Amino acid sequence: MIQVFSRLLPALGALALLLAYAVPASALDIQRVVSDKGIEAWLVEEHAVPLIVMEAAWDAGSAQDPEGKEGLSVMLASLMDEGAGELDSQAYQRALAELAVQLGFNANRDTLDVKLKTLSENRDAAFALLKKALEEPRFDEEAVARIRDQLKVAVARDLDNPGDIASRAWYEAALGGHPYARPTKGTEETLSAITRADIADAHKRLIARGNLHVAVVGDIDAGTLKKLLDDTFGNLPEKRDGREIADVKVNAEGRTEVIRRDIPQSVAIFGHGGIKRDDPDFIPAFIMNHILGGGSFTSRLMSEVREKRGLAYSVVSYFYPLDHTGLYVGQVATENARVAESLDIIRAEIARMAEEGVSEAELEDAKTYLTGSYPLRFDSNEKIAAQLIGLQLGGLPITYVDERNEMINAVTKEDIARVAERLLHPEELIVTVVGQPEGIEPAAASSAPAEETSAAE
Repeated sequence: MIQVFSRLLPALGALALLLAYAVPASALDIQRVVSDKGIEAWLVEEHAVPLIVMEAAWDAGSAQDPEGKEGLSVMLASLMDEGAGELDSQAYQRALAELAVQLGFNANRDTLDVKLKTLSENRDAAFALLKKALEEPRFDEEAVARIRDQLKVAVARDLDNPGDIASRAWYEAALGGHPYARPTKGTEETLSAITRADIADAHKRLIARGNLHVAVVGDIDAGTLKKLLDDTFGNLPEKRDGREIADVKVNAEGRTEVIRRDIPQSVAIFGHGGIKRDDPDFIPAFIMNHILGGGSFTSRLMSEVREKRGLAYSVVSYFYPLDHTGLYVGQVATENARVAESLDIIRAEIARMAEEGVSEAELEDAKTYLTGSYPLRFDSNEKIAAQLIGLQLGGLPITYVDERNEMINAVTKEDIARVAERLLHPEELIVTVVGQPEGIEPAAASSAPAEETSAAE
C-alpha cells in the first residue's frame, strides 16, 4: 500500500495544481458535439494543461422513488462506484486512485449526476472505469448493507438538525403528497425496505441515453470527445423507463407550523410558490430577489433584520426552480425571543417589494454586481462544467453564457414591479419554525394537499 501511495504522489500533486487552473470566462467557446449515436455534449476545449473535467446528469432523481422506497435514488448513486464488472469495491476504488481519477455520483430531487476529473494521459482508462460503472455495477450485498447503514446514520443525524426538521416540514406543508415532499434520503424504514433488486431495477430503468446531459471541459478536442461519448455511454438503453411526475402547485393558503425543540435558537423556513426556470420572467425575478433577500449583506432583508436591528446573524431568500414546480424559499435563525419580530419584518419587506418595487439605484447596483460577478462562476474547469450542465438541465440555449448579462441589463424598474406583484404574496407564506419561539402560535390555514396538475398543462 505504501508503494502504491508513493506512485500516486506525483500524479496527485499535478492534479491538485491543475484543478486551480481556470479557462477565462471571456475566452469560452462552447461547442455542441453530437456522437454517431446521437449523444450530445457541450465542450469547452482548453489544451494549456493536461486535465479533463466531465459532468453528466440524467433526468432521474428522488422524485422517481416509489412510495415506501424513498432513498432509492440516493442509494443507487452511492453504490455506482462501489464496484463494477470484475472489480469489487476496494479494487474499483484502488483503480481510480492509481490513476488519480476523481469520480463521484450524486442524486437530488430531479437528477442523478456523475462528476469525473482526470489527467489527460489517463483519459481512456478513466472513462473506461466510468463505462464499467454505468454498464456493470455490482451492487454487492456487502456494499448495499454498508451504504444503507451509512444513510441511516445520516438520516438519524438529520432528525436532530433543526434546519433539516424545518425543511422537511415545509415541503410537506407546501407540496402535500407530491414526490418532492418526500425525504430524498428516505427514512430508516424505507431504507430498510429497499432491496438489491430494487437498486438494480432503478439502474436499468433510469440510466439511459435519452435522458442524459453531458458537459466536458479541458484537454480534449471535439473529434476525440465524439468517439469517447459513444464508447462511454453508447451501450446504455436508448430511453429511460421512468414514471411520469405531475406538475404541482404550492399550497397557496398561508400557515405557520411550530415544532417544539428544547434549543436556545429557533430556525424558520418561509416561502410560497415561485417560478420555473423556463418562465420568461425568471431573469427579472432573479434580480428582484437579489435586492430583496439574495444579495447577502446588500439585500433588504439583511439590512432590516441584521444590520438595523441585530435580530439574526443571517437571513436569505431564493427562487428554487424544479422540473415540476417553482418555489420561493427563505431561512432565518435567531434567538427564540426574536423569531416573531424577525418574521414580521420579513413579511413586511416582502409586502413592500410587491407593492413598491425597487429604486433605480437599487436596480443599477444589482445589475452591476450580477453582471460583474458572473465570470466567477467560470473560474475553474469544474465550475464551467457545472454551469454548462445547469444550462442544459434548465433547457437554456448554448448561447446563454454570451446573452445572460445583456438580458440582465435590459431589465427595467417596471419589469421588477410587475414581477414582484405577480410572484410575491406574503399572505401565502408557509412558515415552519423549529425551537421554542416566543410569541408565535401555530396557524394552519388548511390541511388540504397541494394541487397537482398534469405535466402537459
